[in-house]
Amino acid sequence: MPSKERRARQRADVRARIIGAASTVLVGEGIAALTMRRVAHDVEYTPPVIYQHFANKDALVGELVRQGYGELVRQLDAAAQEAPDLDARLTGVAAAYLRFAAENVHLFDAMNSSSLPDGERRAAAEPVIGVVWDLMSTWAQTHRVELDVGAACEIIWGTLLGIATLGRLDTVDGDRARRLGVDALRLLLQGWRAAA
Repeated sequence: MPSKERRARQRADVRARIIGAASTVLVGEGIAALTMRRVAHDVEYTPPVIYQHFANKDALVGELVRQGYGELVRQLDAAAQEAPDLDARLTGVAAAYLRFAAENVHLFDAMNSSSLPDGERRAAAEPVIGVVWDLMSTWAQTHRVELDVGAACEIIWGTLLGIATLGRLDTVDGDRARRLGVDALRLLLQGWRAAA
């Protein structure tokens, strides 16, 4: 039994090293630089060892994308907890989303690409959507605004993704992108209030 547990720990350690090495390549150089052979070299194993843990590059990238969404939701939750009122929580979440996009360009690109099939990407993104959904639902109730919360979340997400993309393409710098995202969200909230 102890040797079985030790083997399980060793397997988990190897998997964690593979993910760490792959993350370093993805974050630093982008998805094109990420190959199974490169990861094997970086962790000093042969490629077959990597394939024991991940069927192919898509499976490895999928794991990195899922972990990226996990980190993003932690940052959004933290931003939502810091603000004193609902509007500030929403704009804080917008700023945190755009900060994450600016600080994790290649990972953010992978998270918003076809690196995962649509259903899997949506499932990985669901906790992020949930943060915005909960805030928008509470915001609408608090301000007595009749609102299709799902549509509002998609509008917010699309707006922030577009602004993040502008920031990634150096059309606007990261600080300006965050300011634009916060301003855009404020305008959306004002418009939904005015329409009510």
